[in-house]
Amino acid sequence: MAKQRLSLFISGKGTNAINLIHYFKNSTDVEVAAVLSTKANERVESLCNEEEISYESFTQKTIEALDLMQFCEKKSIDWIILAGFLKKVPEELVRHYPNKIINLHPALLPKFGGKGMYGMHVHTAVVEAKEQKSGITIHYVNEEFDKGEIIAQFEIKIDTEESPESLAEKIHDLEMTHFPEVVERVVKSLNRFK
Repeated sequence: MAKQRLSLFISGKGTNAINLIHYFKNSTDVEVAAVLSTKANERVESLCNEEEISYESFTQKTIEALDLMQFCEKKSIDWIILAGFLKKVPEELVRHYPNKIINLHPALLPKFGGKGMYGMHVHTAVVEAKEQKSGITIHYVNEEFDKGEIIAQFEIKIDTEESPESLAEKIHDLEMTHFPEVVERVVKSLNRFK
């Protein structure tokens, strides 16, 4: 069977993208074929050049569905992995890749999801709500922000003295540990996390 080709979509520092690139570097089944960033990211671009991964930066304010479709088709992409991608995925792309777009969200959905809920906004909301636990949600992407079918969730307890910053560190550790292995299991089973 041919390798499953992933495209990583990013908007932030790219730490999850870097982690995924390293994780799949020697895989016989899965390869990171392309990275698309909504802003210039020298660190990720440099790693992509080293590993011969296609890197493209779409810095314009609106990303057109056609641009994304052409980018993915040109690179023969099988799966799109949102690793800190802050733009809404156009409906045309969701329809073109049904249950083949996976997102990582830094909270336990369905709470603390939706437009504007990303990064420190999420951690601040969780701490202010005096939640006793938080975690990460890995889910399929549909036409609505953070509403796609949940694939897997991993939790941590929140300390009484927790700050958004300390929570962010704990969540980041969960992402680094669990996101690549879940992506691998979903992609290898071709559709469903088992």
